[in-house]
Amino acid sequence: MAEKVTEAFRILQENANDLYLRDHVAEVEGPPDPLEFHREWVSPNVPVIFRNAARGFPAFEKWSPEYLREKIGGQNVTVAVTPNGWADAVSDDGHFFMLPEERKMQFSDFLDRLDDDSQCNPIFYMQQQNSNLTGEMKTLIGDVPPDIDWATSAFGQMPDAANFWLGDKRAITSTHKDPYENIYCVIKGEKQFVLSPPTDLPGMPYKTLPVAKFNEVKSTKDFKIVPNEDHTRWICPDSDQSLPIRLKKLIAKVRAGDMLYLPSLWFHQVSQSHGCIAVNYWYDMKFDIKYAYFSMLEQLCSDSVIK
Repeated sequence: MAEKVTEAFRILQENANDLYLRDHVAEVEGPPDPLEFHREWVSPNVPVIFRNAARGFPAFEKWSPEYLREKIGGQNVTVAVTPNGWADAVSDDGHFFMLPEERKMQFSDFLDRLDDDSQCNPIFYMQQQNSNLTGEMKTLIGDVPPDIDWATSAFGQMPDAANFWLGDKRAITSTHKDPYENIYCVIKGEKQFVLSPPTDLPGMPYKTLPVAKFNEVKSTKDFKIVPNEDHTRWICPDSDQSLPIRLKKLIAKVRAGDMLYLPSLWFHQVSQSHGCIAVNYWYDMKFDIKYAYFSMLEQLCSDSVIK
């Protein structure tokens, strides 16, 4: 049974590569027409970089450290704090799924941490995914729009969330997928995305892990791991439980002024230049036949079927 399922997964990947996937992330100059965007990229569920599409945002010219200090320096913000830069990721020993310590601090103090040339631990990253752009950072609305008009038109809805990202170059977002259509806009610096299509799910080394949280011990500045009662399935890069299926990895380098369309259910790992600033807009995916097929694939990939 396992051999037949593995062969079916291999055929799925082969067909996907032949029929609709590219060997690179496409690049298009400027923002698209809503109909073109939906026809060329959303419907086939493939990523694309729209070069210079965010250069019209006032933030592209305004968001210097000096401007941000003056505009929101006294604002309290929520910052993810880790000893190693890996938040929402598998622990170094592979035993836990680690959540960051979440710390409230003034935005100006956060910028001071980023300006610290000693690059000492801990590592700070503004990475809240609760629409903090329209919450804690709502003062910046106007410098960036509350939505992306052509995406809103194409998706037929406003975004569920808009998020603000800023952090240390050592902060890495581990490989995962989201049930959202993602318009990711880099304002300053550069982001690098390593992308794999949903059809690569059979090769993703998922593992069920207990959840724990980093907690800094103030007296020593070391971190302890505090487990809780939850468990989650996450991609564990060092696990040997994945099927012998070669993953397709596409590199997307998103520079200041660019927008990346990251389709729903695509796997992605993200790194960044130091002090990179970005905002992203999450539009709810359509739970249609694509989702039904992906759910079936998830079930087929479960241990009970493979074994």
